[in-house]
Amino acid sequence: MTKIVLIRHGHVEGVKPERFRGRRDIPLTRRGQAQAKAVARRVAKAFTPDHIYTSPLARCVATGAAIARACNRKARVLAALNDIDYGTWEFSRYQDARRSDPERFAAWFATPERVQFPNGESLQDVAARAADVLRFLRERHAGETVVVVGHDTVNRVLLLLLLDLPLSAYWRLAQEPCCINEIDVGVRVVLRRMNETQHLDGIRAL
Repeated sequence: MTKIVLIRHGHVEGVKPERFRGRRDIPLTRRGQAQAKAVARRVAKAFTPDHIYTSPLARCVATGAAIARACNRKARVLAALNDIDYGTWEFSRYQDARRSDPERFAAWFATPERVQFPNGESLQDVAARAADVLRFLRERHAGETVVVVGHDTVNRVLLLLLLDLPLSAYWRLAQEPCCINEIDVGVRVVLRRMNETQHLDGIRAL
């Protein structure tokens, strides 16, 4: 059995007002740094990771580095964990995307599985990368505990694949900054926790 501890990176700018952050390489905010330290303490207390993998973007690398320090492990980058490519929408404010392309904007929230971002990716593209990640973890790290630090979108898609749910269920799952998901992958997949954030109590207002 492989235990996957799936974590989203800490808080970044572009949350309020909301933006399509995607692959814009923005750093953790002060709040995000505090969240990364808190999730690192929680992971070190609850798990004994054998390996840590992160998206190549700075916000995930920094979150993974905090976990690596707390667990005395080395974090490595896994390119397939990169965030969705929003193409020409990258770092656009929601209100601007709604104004410029109202039909596509509405479809993203109603039927996300049918949307291709202009000059960017679709959820099917993300799912192909996510499937490669899961295949890699199962083949390379059977019987081990692996921490994976990704993004809102790639984490949701990983969970959908693990739970055998369609991409149309994308918006049914929540992934808060520095949340913890725990999944056991063996003969069957068992979701033991999802979007756990109790370890962040007291630092949300920073």
